[in-house]
Amino acid sequence: MKRLFWLVLSIIFIVPVFEIWADFSDSKDSGAYRSQYENTMFGRRFYNIEPVKHHNAWDMMKWGLTGKRKKWPEKIDIESGDKPSAHVETGIRYTVVNHATVLIQVNGINILTDPIWSTRASMLSWIGPKRVVEPGINFDDLPPIDIVLISHNHYDHMDIPTLARLAKRDNPIIITGLGNQRVLWSYGIDNVKELDWWQEFNRDNIDICFAPARHFSRRGMADYNLSLWGSFIIKTPSGVIYFLGDSGYGGFIKEIRRRFGPIDLAFIAIGAYEPSWMMETVHLTPEEAMQVHKDLESRLSVAIHFGTFQLTDEGIDEPVERLDKVISQNSGALGKFVVPKFGKSVDVNKKE
Repeated sequence: MKRLFWLVLSIIFIVPVFEIWADFSDSKDSGAYRSQYENTMFGRRFYNIEPVKHHNAWDMMKWGLTGKRKKWPEKIDIESGDKPSAHVETGIRYTVVNHATVLIQVNGINILTDPIWSTRASMLSWIGPKRVVEPGINFDDLPPIDIVLISHNHYDHMDIPTLARLAKRDNPIIITGLGNQRVLWSYGIDNVKELDWWQEFNRDNIDICFAPARHFSRRGMADYNLSLWGSFIIKTPSGVIYFLGDSGYGGFIKEIRRRFGPIDLAFIAIGAYEPSWMMETVHLTPEEAMQVHKDLESRLSVAIHFGTFQLTDEGIDEPVERLDKVISQNSGALGKFVVPKFGKSVDVNKKE
């Protein structure tokens, strides 16, 4: 069954030869960190400012057949967190559900990042990465959601069943990168706002900016990089929040710090980095996550994207163990970097 999954995945990663030339080219204006694209027969194809390694179907097959995949438990039981408050009128409260799903409650607005309550992170309901840990919050216990942030279109970040449930229940505005609206519309999810890098959306007294990331997009055989990936800056009266759902390390982090100043609260991915020859330019290691924390001059950084779905080869505990080690080695660094308890709500004091 697992080998079948890798075969299906490798077929999806086949890219026609005439398109490869456009992949991961250097930016013509890298200093501005603007999104870059080429027009193809399939539409506008985006690419990274800082090059990443290109991998084809043969690399996927090699990984699937020769990778040293650590065994994860079939299931880990956790106790669901308390039901969150309906709203938080002052200050910031966050709850890491797990994976890259975070409930952010700030100044009366409820924001949910990359929500996934599905059993599998896959294009198919019967095969693909299966959830090992249940969400830290029951879906029915979620407060009314005002805004959903989607960093990119991979199945573990843009989960259509969850988004459809949210749309039916709360009809939140979904903010995402260019090119994702057509997919969401096709499922009847129509309250969508697309942004290019550095474009902003305002809701009451909160400004949300779609910022760069170093990653890629794909959901099928013919849509490679046809939608834009990114990260989010959330500017509020209670502080500046940063969400980095999936990305490799790059100079755009320092550019974000330059534009927005020191970050008050950052959510930084720490998992899905092995094998390094496949993942090193599109996912962070725990050590690189610490560097992101430093580059942002973050007051508080919170680890995400670990211990939920086995997407890559590292063991379930390795990202946290490596992060704990690097935290201990950087005890004098500015700000804290913490590993969250799934489902536990945490209040962040406003900066004095």
